[in-house]
Amino acid sequence: MIKQLLITAAFFAAISNAPLAQENPVRVGILFGFTGPIESMAPVIADSAELALSEATQSGAFLKGRALVPVRADSTCVDTQLAVAAAERLVTADKVVAIIGAGCSGAASAVLANVALPHGRLSISPTATSPGLSDAPDDGLFFRTAPSDARQGEVIAQLLIEKDIRKIAVTYTGNDYGKGLSDSFSRAFIRRGGTVLIAAAHTDGKADYTAEIATLAASGAAILMVAGYADQGGRAIIQASLNTGAFDRFILPDGMVSESLIEEFGAALAGSIGTLPGADNERVMQFERLLQAHDITGQAPFRAEAYDAAAVLALAMQAAGTTDSKAVAKMMLRVANAPGIKIGPGEIGRGLRILSQGGEIDYVGASAVEFTPEGDANGTYREVTFSENGFETVRIW
Repeated sequence: MIKQLLITAAFFAAISNAPLAQENPVRVGILFGFTGPIESMAPVIADSAELALSEATQSGAFLKGRALVPVRADSTCVDTQLAVAAAERLVTADKVVAIIGAGCSGAASAVLANVALPHGRLSISPTATSPGLSDAPDDGLFFRTAPSDARQGEVIAQLLIEKDIRKIAVTYTGNDYGKGLSDSFSRAFIRRGGTVLIAAAHTDGKADYTAEIATLAASGAAILMVAGYADQGGRAIIQASLNTGAFDRFILPDGMVSESLIEEFGAALAGSIGTLPGADNERVMQFERLLQAHDITGQAPFRAEAYDAAAVLALAMQAAGTTDSKAVAKMMLRVANAPGIKIGPGEIGRGLRILSQGGEIDYVGASAVEFTPEGDANGTYREVTFSENGFETVRIW
């Protein structure tokens, strides 16, 4: 947390010499799992969101020169009570006008129901993927730039069938994310002629997963799908699989696609397959160059979605001419969907100026943002293969 506080302090220092920006700053909550099962991913996701906020501020065009100031808080990803408490502090003590997050589906659901809705605050999550969030009561105040796992389950099922993989074991973290993804995948896989030999929940935080691995291996499956977290039970399950020789090839959805796994297992993951939200086009390359220019390094899922969540939020505030959540929510689809002048990564200032002049924009961003009427993302997925040096995109779905 010390590093996170230093980053936020550095942002305040960066705008300290901009008198206009200091007048009535707009505080935005950055609520991710800085501790917990995705703690190795959270910092770069938050950095990406804060890059977009900084870009809007530095343009001088946001709401006539006001500053967007990030305020970080820890959702822990899995402890919903702590996530709710952190979000409550953001709203009541830190006076944030909106929340980017929460990180992880269970935390996002709890924060939406217990904080965002009661306080009338807009929230936009770049990482919460549970299908259940599509139908959650939100009064039009919840959006996400990460596509639903209803889509990811379909993608994994289709790519496995195309690779002639027709039998598989599945283990999933026992929460909204893991259960939702496992169910979505199983339905799609069976519909396409595949067989899920076993689908079993696992509990994060255990010291020993030998019993779970033995049960999964007894199914006769040669390949294991791990719908879990790279810094928690998912990692330990891979370790136990390799130690016992039960499995040496894995299907790893977005919560498992992390550099920390490469550092831990290296060549042992060669041949495993991963999926994560993303695209592969010139705007993606443009975004990668933007990250590098600001020393945001490392491979992690949801970087583009986090940047885009913050960008759309800033642009919607500009279109609304206010930070009032209900007014801003009405502008989210307007700035993110066609028609309008297409705006890519690194062009937030341009988008702000067009809006201030009464023009229309279509923010495409780094993840090809397009919202459904319910505020869900119509996203694409990257299929990646693992090697000892990292993971490489082989296809876009």
